[in-house]
Amino acid sequence: MKNKLPLLLRIVVAIILIQTLRFKFTAHPDSVYIFTKVGLEPYGRIITGVTELIAGVLLFIPKTIWMGATLTLGIIGGAIMMHLTKLGIEVNNDGGILFITAVITFVLSAIILWMKRREVNFF
Repeated sequence: MKNKLPLLLRIVVAIILIQTLRFKFTAHPDSVYIFTKVGLEPYGRIITGVTELIAGVLLFIPKTIWMGATLTLGIIGGAIMMHLTKLGIEVNNDGGILFITAVITFVLSAIILWMKRREVNFF
């Protein structure tokens, strides 16, 4: 189980990241609403989607797992800050599910990065 846990965490984070792409790339009304409210529509929505796609892919390339986790922390950290400052916990009567998902993704990415900390090489 110990060997499967890191892969399971990466799969969960990647699924969360990648499943939101259809909303961002198809200009779903909820996605447009969110990015309009934070003043980043349409470019922020598209750039965020592309960045999430890159992070999701990096999580499955052995030498870049830590990069994917780090990128995810940055993206999702920004999403959490937007929820706490401009959007609120609940968006469009979603019961806070977007916020909860962001927090879960952030925590799992932090765990992944912690597990890969010895592989982080800036130089």
